[in-house]
Amino acid sequence: MIHIAPSLLSADFTDLKTEIQSVSDAGADWLHLDIMDGHFVPNITFGPFIVEFCRKVTNLVLDVHLMIENPEKYIEAFVNAGADMISIHAETCPHIHRQIQFIKSLGVKAGVAVNPATGIDFLDYVIDDLDMVLFMTVNPGFSGQKFITPVLKKIDLFNQRYKHLLKKDFIIQVDGGVNAETCGMLTKRGVNCLVSGNYFFKHPNRKQAVEILRGGDI
Repeated sequence: MIHIAPSLLSADFTDLKTEIQSVSDAGADWLHLDIMDGHFVPNITFGPFIVEFCRKVTNLVLDVHLMIENPEKYIEAFVNAGADMISIHAETCPHIHRQIQFIKSLGVKAGVAVNPATGIDFLDYVIDDLDMVLFMTVNPGFSGQKFITPVLKKIDLFNQRYKHLLKKDFIIQVDGGVNAETCGMLTKRGVNCLVSGNYFFKHPNRKQAVEILRGGDI
């Protein structure tokens, strides 16, 4: 199963309820929520109140990606707002094991995100406690950026190193520049969750966009 997770950041916020409904109607099953603070990344997006709104209008999996400094201060607020998955950045968490355990203690799934130039050796010490690893294939902060191809080598390394450890339902997610040209390179490497912003929300037929990303109509 390839999970498609449209990124709300690329939606039309003047008609947010309809945009969220279009994600369900198109056949996607996750909604990716990019939380940016203007410090860790050069942009500011939204907080728990938007997550709470999303929870009220959809049954989609709410995948909250915290691109923020000091995420431990806000994790519980996003869980209370309705998040199903919380991903924190390795680059912002000197005590990452503690934060993963905190997320899990709140009854939701835990993911770790890594920027394009961040190595994965640290995963040796936390992989058994994770539900998801998120590989950024752009530098986080803005939608619509070009896919950074060398990250594919890191995904290959991840597969070589951790394949024997991973549970059947472990999620390998990619965020950044995911479209009809790049999705095949990812899914053939075992990536089973594709975050798509501009490609999905700007596609003239969003249902077809989901089918293309899943590999059903390339």
